[in-house]
Amino acid sequence: MKDVLTSPAVSDFLTNMVAGDLNLVTGLLWLVLATALSMIGGAIGGMILAGKDIGYAFSAMLGALFAPAGAVPAILLGLAILTLLQNY
Repeated sequence: MKDVLTSPAVSDFLTNMVAGDLNLVTGLLWLVLATALSMIGGAIGGMILAGKDIGYAFSAMLGALFAPAGAVPAILLGLAILTLLQNY
């Protein structure tokens, strides 16, 4: 594990993440993390809204399925705006 964390590629990646630099790899990581969080939030929201009516498992599955449909375009738009603002 020590060799992985001290390798130059991982060190550069972590430096870019901490500094807030947006490149292809950091953008994809932020997209994956935000999508996972939106799926968790959608599942919780689906369970709260429709858990008693259609069952907690089914409502969590539907919430996790449809939450990224609204979140991913907003995430991509936000990353694009941040990339454009970074140039000024």
